[in-house]
Amino acid sequence: MKIYRLIGIITTLQQKKTVTAPYLAEKFEVSRRTISRDIEDICKAGIPLITTQGAGGGISIMEGFSLDTTVFTQQELAAIFTGLKSLDSVSHSASGENLARKIGGHPAVKVADHMIIDLASHYKEDLASKLDLLQYAIRETKCISFRYYYEKGEADKLIEPCLTVFKWSDWYVFGFCRQRQDFRMFKLRRLWDLQIAQETFSPRDIPEEKRRFGSHMTDDYIVSAVYDPCVKYRLVEEYGPTCFTLREDGKLYAKRGFTTKEQAVTWFLGFGDKVKVLAPPEMVERMKAVLDSARSLYL
Repeated sequence: MKIYRLIGIITTLQQKKTVTAPYLAEKFEVSRRTISRDIEDICKAGIPLITTQGAGGGISIMEGFSLDTTVFTQQELAAIFTGLKSLDSVSHSASGENLARKIGGHPAVKVADHMIIDLASHYKEDLASKLDLLQYAIRETKCISFRYYYEKGEADKLIEPCLTVFKWSDWYVFGFCRQRQDFRMFKLRRLWDLQIAQETFSPRDIPEEKRRFGSHMTDDYIVSAVYDPCVKYRLVEEYGPTCFTLREDGKLYAKRGFTTKEQAVTWFLGFGDKVKVLAPPEMVERMKAVLDSARSLYL
């Protein structure tokens, strides 16, 4: 991708001071014309580059312009490389690794090697394919179609994709749903038969409130419960070591908020017989009904 190459050119100039266009073209495996356009873009971005002719000439950063302190510090470059490598985990390419290899032994590359971020989990193959297709559709302003599975059933969707989003430990596509005539988020693990549609679209302005993903989700349904001490690690993992109080009988008492009653039911069912819901009364009755229904499956 172009952004990787621009970062690579800047970092190469930072290391070598002066390089030739043929050298950069060979290093980044593009034409000299592409390198010329890249140099123009870097200059437009505010980094003054100069070209000198003759022996010892080439492309360099204007004397007196401090790239180290004005553009990228070592810590900033390390953050960039870490981010690029994390994207490699959900891509069929290895752009971050390739850029690090082409730049060579820059200290920032070594710092970035100290952190590993895997965004793919167990689903890299189908996830990478979906993300590649979505990035193409967004770049080319093409609609996408897919089959979506959700709590109420399943449906065929046609949307104008705007963003791919990693949030709540999962990947989503955010776009304008043609059926709903509104912006929506769709979890990638729930959408299948993803295809580029024939329809194109003009990018829409996204209202600021729509960019605040999940702002409508409030944890104001409060439920209190007691947990067996053996699941303390799960409470700590989710809410920290101060989220509960220790009762005299050794049980752990905790109150926490949920977005919906169904979310609360799912949470408590995950603890099996290691939790007892105390309040509110309707949640106690709901848990009884769900557990009776589950037991009936085994009679």
